[in-house]
Amino acid sequence: MAARPLVARQPNERLQALIQEAGCSNAGLARRVNMCGAEHGLDLRYDKTSVARWLRGQQPRGRAPAVIAEALGRKLGRSVTIDEIGMANGKNLASGVGLQFSPTVLGAIEQVCELWRSDVGRRDFLSGTSVASSALVEPSRDWLITAADAQVARSAGARVGPSDVEAVRATTEALVELDHRYGSGHVRPVVVHYLNSVVSGLLAGSYREAVGRELFAAVARLTELAGYMAVDTGQPGLAQRYYIQALRLAQAAGDRGYGGYVLAASMSHLAASLGNPREIAQLAKAAQEGARGHVTPRAEAMFYAAEARGHALLGDARSCQTVASRAISRLDAADNGPDSGDDPPWIRHFDRAYLSDELAHCHRDLGQAEPARRHAEDALTTHPTGRVRRRAIDLLLLATAHVQQREVEEACVTGTRALELLGTLRSNRGAEYLDDFRQRLEPYRDEPVVREFGARMELQAA
Repeated sequence: MAARPLVARQPNERLQALIQEAGCSNAGLARRVNMCGAEHGLDLRYDKTSVARWLRGQQPRGRAPAVIAEALGRKLGRSVTIDEIGMANGKNLASGVGLQFSPTVLGAIEQVCELWRSDVGRRDFLSGTSVASSALVEPSRDWLITAADAQVARSAGARVGPSDVEAVRATTEALVELDHRYGSGHVRPVVVHYLNSVVSGLLAGSYREAVGRELFAAVARLTELAGYMAVDTGQPGLAQRYYIQALRLAQAAGDRGYGGYVLAASMSHLAASLGNPREIAQLAKAAQEGARGHVTPRAEAMFYAAEARGHALLGDARSCQTVASRAISRLDAADNGPDSGDDPPWIRHFDRAYLSDELAHCHRDLGQAEPARRHAEDALTTHPTGRVRRRAIDLLLLATAHVQQREVEEACVTGTRALELLGTLRSNRGAEYLDDFRQRLEPYRDEPVVREFGARMELQAA
């Protein structure tokens, strides 16, 4: 029998470069890896000879590559992935980055930091992917059945304290306000660079258990915002990855309520924009079940409103009405009940205006023009002027209701108001609503008022 040819290993130049950057000796890195492994319950006994073998191209098994990456990340003061240390073992990690609901906190940190890094690097695989319905629903199943993380505290890297967490929260609030006013096209690059350059260093730092939970909660919210901004810049496949990681970060934070919000407000709306109505209702129901007993009436109202959207798109008017009534009832309880001031920051925006907006969508999709008009008008009356994108969308919902009632001239007048607002935004979502409205005008294309509206659209697009 002929001898099996030996496969020549290639020197691990990536690992060599990172060791040099960290200023580590081989023995020093081995000690750090052993200590880091011990924190994760691993009995590792590497020495300088082990590191030399890695540099010659040997790939350690099991969880060791992730521990090596973490140990180097602690020394460098930033997150390091197994792809960066040359231990991906030939797998194309990039193509699947962000799509996994990681079973461990360490894996979650690695996954989300790699997502941010890839996004900043404008990797083609991120912008060119589509959304699979199963990849929206499967993480919700993982979230429902996965036990809480027993520990998130870390004892390596720069110390992270309450003021660092508060800085992330304050930055998020400022970015939300800018996004509402100007659209994600202006703001999303800032968010992604902040996540990659600042927040990744915080996750790789050292923090006590309580601070760690708060840090994961704050980062989950900002990651969800980056996902929403990906939707608003026409990148649904990228948004999907951000939403999955926001859900996993919420799990690490021990915040079941916010996990439900990611499912109902983020993933279900993404499914709606992609025309997957059955998944909308599934995700909203998963949010209701998984967050039961952990959310305020205001959050429950939003979860029910999301489910109603799914039933409406399925053409199930009865189920839509039943669930919409629950949403109205829970929002009444939120506004008038004794615990109305207990809402967490992430749900306080869901007010009468937002519920009216959701109901206007439902009635539009059911072909019920009069209630759609009424709810769109209610939303416009109560939305503050700073919610520019939302007001533009509600104007287009109102204009669509006018078309459904064959009030074409009124529709074009309202559509023109929306067009003026959209001229101040960089928002793909706004553009999609405008395109939908234009298509609804198509049967009336020969009417002068419609031709005039079309000319204004072309002029603004030029």
